[in-house]
Amino acid sequence: MIGKVNDDFFKRSILPSIGASARQVIVGPQMGVDAAVLKVGEMYMAIAEDPIFPGPTMSPEDFGWITVHIGASDVAVMGIEPRFMTYSLLMPPGTPEDYITRLVHSISESAKELGITIAGGHTGFYGAVTVPTIGGITVWGFGENYVTPAQAKVGDAVIITKGAAIEAGALLGSELGASLQSAGVAPELVQKAAARIKEMTVVEDARLAMDSGGVHAMHDATEGGLARGLWEVAEASNVGLRIERSKILLPPDIKAVCDHFGLNPYEVISEGTLVLTADKKAVDKILQAYEKEGIPAVVIGEVVPKNEGRYWIEPDGSRKDIIPPPVDRFWEVFFAALEQAAKEEGQ
Repeated sequence: MIGKVNDDFFKRSILPSIGASARQVIVGPQMGVDAAVLKVGEMYMAIAEDPIFPGPTMSPEDFGWITVHIGASDVAVMGIEPRFMTYSLLMPPGTPEDYITRLVHSISESAKELGITIAGGHTGFYGAVTVPTIGGITVWGFGENYVTPAQAKVGDAVIITKGAAIEAGALLGSELGASLQSAGVAPELVQKAAARIKEMTVVEDARLAMDSGGVHAMHDATEGGLARGLWEVAEASNVGLRIERSKILLPPDIKAVCDHFGLNPYEVISEGTLVLTADKKAVDKILQAYEKEGIPAVVIGEVVPKNEGRYWIEPDGSRKDIIPPPVDRFWEVFFAALEQAAKEEGQ
């Protein structure tokens, strides 16, 4: 298995092992919750932790950018501005100093653009490490209020930004572009998918939503994609969902890449897709804010009472239960395709 541990193991072995209790912890470890929230004086502190690793051909500049944005996104979806970070950079012996310099510079510049201060960290070479890896990035910030994926309310509109399978399309397009084009996928679609690397963030998406008002819950659709992201919000909030499949944004380039690899675009990793629920009275203002900043966004459904179920309305009008995929197939397909491409290059 590649990716996060399964739900059963998480509940059985991870959740019970959280050290000493502390009254300052307002939001602790939970299924589908992106960050912890602590009460510090009169303020709330959101803090999140992530490992980040690069694609085989990813430039240090792109690696630095996604490191900061993936970490910052988990704090931003709690309705709190990310302001500080630390990170551990682990590298195999012999990593060129030029690569390290470019990566560290990119992390610094990306943090600066978001107003984030790098407060510390760790950098070192280790024989057990095979590629430069961010062993962990910790991001935190402070605010007077916060939201969580557990606060969706019956009657809320469900909004998503950018569309489904953003990260899957970006990584497949950027790392396997030659294979896709040789298989007949149009070059312009491959290039468009690859360019979505810089869409793997919801920092601005979350900020605009919070500034607009009326937001009750936000969540970043990462592993398991949109299907899992929606389900996690519903599960955390103890509500139902009515989602219209035909209203979901599915860019042509993402569809083409996913179709080629036989991936369901609604069930694969989608860092960059913000799932949010908001008071229906606030929808117009939120969508206008996104339109002004050029971020695609659309209402895809509504929050309903739990006893009504959690379901997709398919284009033909039929209903299908929203079920979180037990495994995100992206990783299996991605690494298998990389291995095959390497073999073909060696022939």
